[in-house]
Amino acid sequence: MDMREERAGQSRKRLTARDWADAALAAIGERGLAGVAVEPLAARLGTTKGSFYWHFASRDALIEAALVRWEEIDTEEIITALEAEPDPERRLRTLFAQATALAADDPLEVSLLATADDPHVAPVLQRVTERRVGYVAHLFEELGFPPQEARRRGLLAYTSYLGHTQLSHAVPEALPVGPERQGYLESVLDNLLRRE
Repeated sequence: MDMREERAGQSRKRLTARDWADAALAAIGERGLAGVAVEPLAARLGTTKGSFYWHFASRDALIEAALVRWEEIDTEEIITALEAEPDPERRLRTLFAQATALAADDPLEVSLLATADDPHVAPVLQRVTERRVGYVAHLFEELGFPPQEARRRGLLAYTSYLGHTQLSHAVPEALPVGPERQGYLESVLDNLLRRE
C-alpha cells in the first residue's frame, strides 16, 4: 500500500450502524424489503461487506434496525418538534401539512405498508400507527373533544393521511396541487375540527 492509499483509508469516514440503517431505509423506499441486500448497500455506502458484519449479525438485524430508525425519524422526532408549538390546533395543522408533504416525496411509507404482513414490519407498523393515532387523538382532546370522540377523529385524520399518501404515489394526478392542495388539506382538518 502506498502513502496515497493509506491516507485515503485514514480519511474515509468510519460507517456506523445508523449509516447502514439509513441506507437500508432508502433501499426499502426504492425497492421494498427486497432492496435490502448487503452487497448493493455496501457499494452504495462505498465500503465492503466486512463493515456490515462489524455492525450486524444478519440482514434481518439490519432490517430491524432500519425499522426502528424509521420509527424514530418519521414519528418520534416529528412529535418532539411539534411540541414546541403551544397551540394544539396549529400543531395538528402543521403535522398534517408536513406529514402529507413528506410522504408525497418519499415512497418509504407506501413500501412499508405494502409489506405490512412481514414479521419484521408488522409490529413496527402497529406501534407507529398506535403512537400516531394516539398523538393526534391527544391533540383533539386538548381541543376539548371527549376522549372517545378524540380517538375517533384521530383515527379519521390518520386514515385521511394514509389515503393521501397512497394516492400521492399511485395516482398523483387525482390530488390537487399548488394553492389548491393547501386549501384541500385545510378543508380536511376543518371538517375534522367541526363540532356537531
